[in-house]
Formats: sequence, structure tokens, C-alpha cells
Amino acid sequence: MLDAVPSSRPAAGASDESVIKLAVLAVGGQGGGVLADWITDVAERNGYVAQSTSVAGVAQRTGATIYYVEMARDTGRLPVFALSPSQGDVDILIAAELMEAGRAIIRGFVTPERTTLIASSHRIAAVSEKIEPGDGRASSSKVHATAEAAARRFIAFDMEKIAADNGSMISASLLGALAGSDALPFTRESYEQAIGAGGRGVKASLAAFGAAYDRARGIAGADPSGDKPRKPTVSEISSGVIGQVSGPQSLLQGWQQLAARIDALPAPVSDMALRGLKKVVDYQDIAYGGEYLDRLDRAVALDSARHGYALSISAAKHLANAMCYDDMIRVADLKTRSTRDQRVRREVGVKDGTVLQVTEYFHPRIEEFCATLPAGLGSYIENRPKLAAFLDRRINRGRHIRTDSFAGFAALWFIGGLRRWRRRLLRHKVEIVHLERWYDLALAHVREDYALAVEILNCRRLIKGYSDTHARAQSKFDRVLSALDMLKGRTDAADWIRRLREAALKDEKGEMLDGALKTVATL
Repeated sequence: MLDAVPSSRPAAGASDESVIKLAVLAVGGQGGGVLADWITDVAERNGYVAQSTSVAGVAQRTGATIYYVEMARDTGRLPVFALSPSQGDVDILIAAELMEAGRAIIRGFVTPERTTLIASSHRIAAVSEKIEPGDGRASSSKVHATAEAAARRFIAFDMEKIAADNGSMISASLLGALAGSDALPFTRESYEQAIGAGGRGVKASLAAFGAAYDRARGIAGADPSGDKPRKPTVSEISSGVIGQVSGPQSLLQGWQQLAARIDALPAPVSDMALRGLKKVVDYQDIAYGGEYLDRLDRAVALDSARHGYALSISAAKHLANAMCYDDMIRVADLKTRSTRDQRVRREVGVKDGTVLQVTEYFHPRIEEFCATLPAGLGSYIENRPKLAAFLDRRINRGRHIRTDSFAGFAALWFIGGLRRWRRRLLRHKVEIVHLERWYDLALAHVREDYALAVEILNCRRLIKGYSDTHARAQSKFDRVLSALDMLKGRTDAADWIRRLREAALKDEKGEMLDGALKTVATL
């Protein structure tokens, strides 16, 4: 992350005869139009003639709208302004998200001898990134490095967080970064007056503007002593000393006992183990956290510093994900938490005293219904196709549940409350059997092929979601591990399992995995 330092270079457009050309790239909901209006207002307040236009993107989240502002000092003659930016002809470019800055560079709007590039460093995943079954995220570090080389000045920090912390929109913090950059020859007061003229949300917008302005000038959060904040120790975090863990004293005692076990783990493992423990305990209870650490201890006992504890770290991560499988109980639990209601209200911008109506969509199938039944009863129904089909015709349909109503909330609250009996239910029995089979398989390979054992553990990332998504994911998982017999005794077995896993993550249908498995068969 880069912080701006005020430049001694002349501001863009400082000459009376020059036209300052500024482009803003923002997607729907980020207030790009408001930002362009503010910039135009500031220019006009300072004796400039300004024109603002916009070129709409393809659609929300698949193409940013380009807001384009040209301004020139008012000399009595109206200048001729362009309607859209041209390659190599932009003085200031503002991107409301990091990848938009990258796209602006690709389109030629950013040049090293001319352009001041101001971008928020937060990310909004593009559609192309979301549809990738594996990790489809583009590299933020590459965009940072490219922007450094492509722009005359590059100013980047998380302006979205600054806006959210101050209860405003990112447009306000983007304006603050622009003002703090000194890229325009206007005073801070001029910007603040433009915000005040809007009449709505002025206080929050000014707060976000001020925080971003200070950050852009490199003076926010300065510590006169020069000392860096001390990073909390694992013991402090895990024991709840710094306030991250709270609850009844009886449960805190159980948590602290688990925290002591975390502290006893090798240092490279403890961070991931703590994250996994928090997830597992939040998912179920303290006793479930103990089961997680019992399983993790098996991997730690077989591991050593010689391998960098790669096996234990992978086990800490993937055991937690495997034990916290998605089911109807988990979904209902998350949807009825007070923290979710607070988050929705904050994101929607609901004012105090305003009624918020929330409609949840569910489409349960007979499989999910049986999974939430006691293991014996659920198996009884699944083993009788006619009975299962009869029940499915009455269950398998979409439902809209209003959780702002008593009946809707109570129904989900009841389902979420079933987690205290989760260990007795059919889904839990099936998941634990699958987990133990996978974990035993991985640990059985540690002594003869350490790298292969780690890759078998990493294959667990293939399994995600529930319903049809979970079934497809588990099918890929089983097909990848089916290659173990063909790879037995090969020194490159771990590498092949990694390739198969990556192939399985590349496409939803699994066609690339089929091709990779055929290649393995020829070995």
C-alpha cells in the first residue's frame, strides 16, 4: 500500500492557458456522478469554466462508468472541451477500485510524464474472478507495480474503508485524496464548500473527506515517538486478553484451555491453528474446538521444522473447513444473527427508526431435509426411493421467508438452533466419515512421501458449498484422489496431484480434469 507525499512539482493545469483533464472510473453505487459534480463545483468556485460528461459502462460490476471533467481558467472566452478522455491525454485519473486503475492503464489513459493516478486500494471482484472455481483473483501487487511505473504520481490507500468508518460513500474519500494530492490548484476550503452545498450527509462526507485528505498528505496516524504499534501475541489474542473473545465465564474458561493448547504448538502452526479454532468454535461449540485440536495434534506429531511444518499448517486450515461444512443449520444460524442485521442496515444505509424488510430465499430438496434429521431416520427415508420422492414433491420448491416478521424469523431461528443436536444428525455423520477417510489417507503417506501427504490435505479445498454444488465438488475431489493408485511409487506423485487439483478448479464441468486424468493414465 502506498501513501502519498506532497509533490513539489507544479500542479496540473497551473498555467492560465492550459486545460486540465480529469477522469473518474467508478462502478454503480460508488457515487462517481456525485464526485464529478463536486469537482466541477470546486472548479467553478475558483474562477474556472468546467464541463462534466459521462460514458456509461456495459453494466453494473462488469464495466465502470467514465466520468470526464475538463476545466480551464475563465478568460472571457469559452474553450472547446472534449466529451471523453483520449489515450495519453489525461492529467488526473481517479479509480474507485484498484483493478479499475489497472484497466485505465491498459486503455492508455495513464502516462508517466503527465498523469497523477489516484486509486483506492480495496478490491471489488470482477465477474471473471468470481466465476473461477478456484482462486481467480487477479494480482493486486502487479497492478501496484505497474501503476508505479505507468503514472507520474501514484497515490493509493483504502479509501473505501475510510468512507465506511466515517459513515459516508467512497466518493467523499476520493475527493479528499484528490485535494490532498495537490494535483489541482484549489484550496481545501473550496472542496469542503462544494461538499457542504450538497445538503445531504454533509457531516459524514466531510469526515471522510478530511481523513482521506490527511492520509493523502502523509500525516494521518503519525506517531511522534516513531514507535510502531506492538503486534499482539498469540497468547493475548487466543486468551481474549485484548477483547476479541467474549462470553459467559464458563465458556471463556473452556476457550482459555483450548488457547493454552494453541500456545503449545510450534510457532509456524499457531497462527493458522488459532484461526481454525475460532471458526470451529463459532460454528459449533467449545467441545467441537477440542475435537479440532485433537485431530490437528495427529499431524503435528508427524511433522518437523525440517519441512517448515507445511503438513501441520495445511491440516490446521483444511480440517477447520472440513469440520465447518455448509448445511441448512449454518445458513439459518448466520441469517438470524444480530451482527448480520447490523451489517445489512449499514450497507443499505437504513436510518435509525426506519423499518427494514428482509426477504430470504430458500429452495430445500429432500437431500437437505434428510440431512437435518437424526441419522437413523434420515437414512431410513433416503433408502426408500418412493418415500423420498413423495416427500420431495412437497418439499422441493422455492420459498420466500420474511425475516423481519416474527413467524419468518422464528422459523429460521428454530432451524439454526438445531446446531446443539448437529452431531446426531445424518449430515454430520456422513461428513465426519468422509473427513476421517481423507485425513487418514493423507497422514498415511507422511513417512514415505511428505509432499504427497500435504497435497492430499490441500485437495480438501475442492469441496465447498452444499446441495448440487457440494455434490459436484465432492465428485471432483474423489476423481482427483482416484489417481493415487496410478501414481503409487512415483517421485513426482505430489506434483501430479497438485496439477489434477488445479485442473479441477479451472472449470465447473470438469473437462480439464478429465483430460488430466487421461494423461495420468498413460503414465
